[in-house]
Amino acid sequence: MNALKSLKVLLITSFLALPLLTAVQPADAKGDGANRLVLQKNNAVMQFNGVQLKAAQPVTYKNGSAYLPLNGISKPFGFQLSYDVKTREAVARSPKQEIRFRTGSSYIKVDGKVVKAPGTTYSQKGYMMVPIRTWSNVTGSTIGVSGTTITIAWSSLPEATFRVQPEEIYATQTTVAYEDLATASGGLRIVDEQWEGREDVFQTAGPHTITRRVMDESSQWSEPYSVTVTVREPNQAPVADFGIEKPTYRIGERVLYTDRSYDDENAITNRKWSGNAPVFFEAGEKQVTLEVQDRHGLTSSVTQTVTVTDEVLYTRDEYNRKFTAVGQKYEMNGSEVLGYESVPYAIGDEPAQMVRSNSPERWETTGIAYDDMLTGKTRFLLYNQNGIGYNVKMYIVATNINGTSADVGIGAWGMGGPDPYTTNAGKLSTVRYLDMLNKKTPVTYTRLRPGESRVLLPEISNVPIKKDQTFSAYADIVSDKMIRYRIVVVSENDDPIDSLSSLSIMERIDKHVRGTFYNADRTIQVDKVLGGQPQRIVLGDNKVDKNLDGIDQTTGQLEWNLGNFGVLYKMTIDVAPNTLIGLNARGGHYTGAFIVNGKVVTVTDGSVLKTNSETAVLYRTGSSEERVDIVFTLASGSNLPIHMLFLPVPEQRY
Repeated sequence: MNALKSLKVLLITSFLALPLLTAVQPADAKGDGANRLVLQKNNAVMQFNGVQLKAAQPVTYKNGSAYLPLNGISKPFGFQLSYDVKTREAVARSPKQEIRFRTGSSYIKVDGKVVKAPGTTYSQKGYMMVPIRTWSNVTGSTIGVSGTTITIAWSSLPEATFRVQPEEIYATQTTVAYEDLATASGGLRIVDEQWEGREDVFQTAGPHTITRRVMDESSQWSEPYSVTVTVREPNQAPVADFGIEKPTYRIGERVLYTDRSYDDENAITNRKWSGNAPVFFEAGEKQVTLEVQDRHGLTSSVTQTVTVTDEVLYTRDEYNRKFTAVGQKYEMNGSEVLGYESVPYAIGDEPAQMVRSNSPERWETTGIAYDDMLTGKTRFLLYNQNGIGYNVKMYIVATNINGTSADVGIGAWGMGGPDPYTTNAGKLSTVRYLDMLNKKTPVTYTRLRPGESRVLLPEISNVPIKKDQTFSAYADIVSDKMIRYRIVVVSENDDPIDSLSSLSIMERIDKHVRGTFYNADRTIQVDKVLGGQPQRIVLGDNKVDKNLDGIDQTTGQLEWNLGNFGVLYKMTIDVAPNTLIGLNARGGHYTGAFIVNGKVVTVTDGSVLKTNSETAVLYRTGSSEERVDIVFTLASGSNLPIHMLFLPVPEQRY
């Protein structure tokens, strides 16, 4: 190891101890770009274009090949030397080439490609010796031998390379940049240049050839280097244009706009409308403007007038009921909802277990959020916010407390978050859970040995929950034997199972819910056809829809499932023809999802119900009475109660 370190030091030192070149230019230098390095066998003195240099080691013959120190031969060729400690390679680098050598190897790397050399490099008195033939081959130079004299010759005319930017050039419009890529050998600088055909802004379209020559400090001129560019005709601004189906419209009549904008390159990238309401509910002259922009930033706009008469086709409320898309919302008079008939219904409870872990809703410490022993099918609802101050993860840990193996299965599940917005977390977990439930996702089983603990649904723990982020999840879990389930919260890098013995039960907070509840599936039974007149079904009010009672198994305390979050509701109702089924939030913002006739409907697509003056469209019946199946669970993070509305839809008018 000490010898290797000494070798590294010697190599690095040898790179820095480069021979000195005088600034004298011999009188017989031809200036034709030809370079000559003259060497003598067993001699360290070299002649470079008539200037005497001395290498650190003499020209040495070994195994029939002539060698010279890398630092002696590289400088005249204009290479800079360094040492790569990681790869243990000597690196010779010029503006046009990189060559890597390793002591004792006959393989070198030229611009990253491995090449077999005619000889093997070796170390001599701390200097890397390279075969002169190897160097000649990779640099494109020639070797002449006469007696004990070796002459290496190569051309070193500068190169006038350049690049034209940008690729697309428009006459009279584009400012052209010329990137200088010129090079000169031997570390010489470019001191002069000549251009033909260069323009900063080309005035005419068509092909243009730009030619450049450069001169280095030794007064050598390069060969001409040319680039031909195709200059396009000046870019034209796009033309904004649109059509209106007819000159006048009635109140509540859908307006049809046809975008007829065009661009000379068919490259319109942005369209901005203003005033283009799909329907108007006040008479008068309406100004509609369309502005378009092409990919170069040029714009144009056009304004047209839509005339709305006093004749009414649909009122605002009639139009919204008839045409608002399923999954979207519309504005309405929220105070009128309380005047709709409140439809009585009966609740049917179905045997089902549900665990709700929501207290403390905001974690202030790690620990066990809930602990219970259950068998059979159980729905888990997790909804919490991280208030600890550092990243944590939440796990569902199942422990087989039996003397024989037990099977535990995962059915439908869905997660939302971690998210800084509590509403988003509750919405996404509900949407995803109902989607899997609707698809009848098959149960996947895992077998636990006696006494074994295992993390279920590791997917919910993939992403750490950061400070102030909220996480929500639903999961249907089933087992064939009694299983101990623990909801565990630990630092993101801690193992939940290894941490179990050191964790304590978190203290609950009264205003939030933690417990195990039974009869957690409910049916809603209505004994009449809905929708002949405006009607509503009230949910989550704790009057007809009473809160479930249960037990916090960590304390033995009686618990009420406030809001009945986590309960799965099922209803089959008969609905009159041409009826809108909507959802109206009465307690504040609400979001989530419903399964309606086998389709998951989000409340709402891209938004939420923000006030009681917004209604989301869940379904719309056709021209005959329909039986409608609805399945849902109330979304965590939302406010209650909610009213399900049944509103007559007006007939089609022309």
